[in-house]
Amino acid sequence: MDAFTVLLDGKAVNSCILLASLCAGRSIVTIEGLGDPEHLHPLQAAFVKHGAVQCGYCIPGMILTAKSYLDEHPDRTPSRDEIREAISGTLCRCTGYQKIIDAIAAVAAERAEKGAQDNAP
Repeated sequence: MDAFTVLLDGKAVNSCILLASLCAGRSIVTIEGLGDPEHLHPLQAAFVKHGAVQCGYCIPGMILTAKSYLDEHPDRTPSRDEIREAISGTLCRCTGYQKIIDAIAAVAAERAEKGAQDNAP
């Protein structure tokens, strides 16, 4: 996955090999649909905060893949190894992944903390 990644019904897919006819009536979200410059999605903001953005080619795929993965596991904080596995299909030649994993882990931890606060008696 890379710059061609989109969310199709919440799942990260490579849009350049997806038949348009299979998308009729389904939800499609691109990186531009996650937020805007004044209201970034938490993953977009975390990537900026943690310095996880280099050339930008893989970043849409990383963010959308991470969003799909975190949405599939909303009630727990994944380990760094689980995050690595989740984004393993998106290749980055600039950063070495550490800052990308830091950003995703930070958002996962924030979600888990917020979920715990929302479920507190």
